[in-house]
This record gives sequence, structure tokens and C-alpha cells, in this order.
Amino acid sequence: MAQDMSSGGEVRFERRGGAGLITLNRPSALNALNHGMIRALSRTLSQWEADSSIRFVVIMGEGRAFSAGGDIVDVYRAGLAGKASPAFFADEYRLNAHIARFGKPYIALMDGLVMGGGVGVSCHGSHRVMTEKAVFAMPEVGIGFFPDVGGSYLLSRLGAYGMYLALTGNRIGHGEALRTGIATHAVDSADMPALLEKLVEASDPDEALAGFTKDVPAGGDEASFHAIEKHFSLGSLEDCILSLETAAGEGDEFASETLRTIRTRSPTSLHVTFRAISYGAMLSMDECMRMEFRILNRMLKNHDFYEGIRAAVIEKTKDPAWKPTSIDQVQPAAVEAFLAPLPEGELEL
Repeated sequence: MAQDMSSGGEVRFERRGGAGLITLNRPSALNALNHGMIRALSRTLSQWEADSSIRFVVIMGEGRAFSAGGDIVDVYRAGLAGKASPAFFADEYRLNAHIARFGKPYIALMDGLVMGGGVGVSCHGSHRVMTEKAVFAMPEVGIGFFPDVGGSYLLSRLGAYGMYLALTGNRIGHGEALRTGIATHAVDSADMPALLEKLVEASDPDEALAGFTKDVPAGGDEASFHAIEKHFSLGSLEDCILSLETAAGEGDEFASETLRTIRTRSPTSLHVTFRAISYGAMLSMDECMRMEFRILNRMLKNHDFYEGIRAAVIEKTKDPAWKPTSIDQVQPAAVEAFLAPLPEGELEL
């Protein structure tokens, strides 16, 4: 068993049989990804892709989460000090794009939280395996950010449901993830160790997975799925909100609850996210990553990003003071500016 501790032990890399095994190993931080982990993942995946003895890759998390996201506290502190840098995100986005085009089976075993940056290192792979403990979310609009790490590619391909997940940040389980195609397989959490042993012995990961895959009920109810299609398939954010308001006024509890959630989110983030998901449907993964890098650079200079992190992560007061304060106060030109070409050059993939 070969092991690489080059990221300080925060990611473990092992070779077993024909499998390259990756374990995210920051359990006390819910395996949040930092820059060292991103660089170690990128370096090792490039080596393994070129190594004919590695037939496929398996990635998993240590402890009770797969990965709860990216470690944004350092980004927050650097920004407040006037030293905000897109370098972490540039390397992360390159990694996400690499996983999407990885030339071998890439099997993510998702047991526990899968959010933000954790989605970026799992859900662009070929095999997306979730247990009954898996919780998927892209909650970035709640911290004044946007669903990045390829969210504009992944969520846009889910149609109205992807727009719903992006604009609410709501969490879903493995049933809904399977129904919508985010997940490809469901297995029992208790079977994960046995599945891993079978995978490392297997010549064909699909055969190994077949012995553990469960039929699970589709998550979510039909009425909610129909409502999501109705409200989130419209041509503008304003139209989506108006549709929800109309239904809420008629006593629709789903619409009322969804509106309550959206109104707690950053108005700027909602507008930018709607535009990014809409454009993402027409773009390749690489094009989406370049678009997201444009947005990211502007987000690093935007009030809501730092206010959202302060309220949710630093002080945990959950009382962000967004600027502007409402959806109708966000100017179209301001939204377009987030997506404009970067004078200093686009992301190189």
C-alpha cells in the first residue's frame, strides 16, 4: 500500500490492487477542502491518470461527512486584509474540470454531507454513489456567493430542479439525488467497507457496485416536483418570484416556504446565480469553469460575500445585512458586470 502524505495527512492516497484510493482526512472540519488538499488531489490524479496500473479511482471521506465544502475562512480573512486572491479557486476549478474529463472511472463514495467544494470533487465523476446518510446541497447563495465548482454545469443540466437547488440552497437526500441524476447508485452506509473491499479486488467497478446497489424510493413528492417545474422553469428570476408569490397568495404551502427561504438569501447572489445557471446549460464544463472564475473574481470584491461568511461561519449570528437588500434593487448592469471578461486574463485549464 503506497501512501502520499504530501498535504500534511489531510488527504490520504493509497494504491490497492488496480484502484487508486483517496480519503479526505479532515474529519473535525467535516473534510472541508483547503488549498493544500486541492493541490495534492490535482497532482495525484494527474499521476494516476497516466499510470496504467491504476484502473480506476475511488474517493471518500473520513468520519461523518464526505466533504462539507471548501475552507473559506482563510479566503475571508485575506479579503478583509485587502489581500483577496483567486489562486485557491483557480486551482480548485482546474481540479473540477480535470475530474469531469478524467479518463478512467472515478467513483465517489458519498456518506454524509456533500456540499459546495465537496460536490466539485465528487459529482463530476463517472460513478456517484450515495448512502442513506448522504446530504447534498449547494448552499452558496446563503453566504453571498454562488454555486461554483462546476455548479453552473451540473445544476443547469437538471433543468428547473437544478435552478431550484441553486436559488434555495436546500438539502436533498439520496432518493432525490438518484431521481434527478445527481447520484448514479445507492448503497447502504453499513455496506461501505465491504463495497470498498470488493472494489479493490475488482477488474470492473460496475460489477462490484452491482452487488451492493439498492433500489430506493424516489425522494420528494410528485406535487413538489410539479411545483418546482412550474415555478423554476421561467425566463427570469423576477418571473420565478412572481410565480411563487401568486401560488403563495392562493395558500400553497410549498410556494410560501420556498419564498421564505429565497428571501433570506443574498439578492445579488440570486441574480448572478440565475444568470450563471441559465448560461451554463449552453456551455461545456470548461466554459462553465471560465465563467465561474469571472464571477468569483468579482465576488471576492463584493460586500455580500464577506457579510455572508461573517454571519454564517465567523460570528454565526445568521443575520446577514445584504447590500442591496432586496431582489428588485439589484441592477441588471451590476449582474452583467459579474460575468464580463477578465481584463487580467481568463482561467487557464
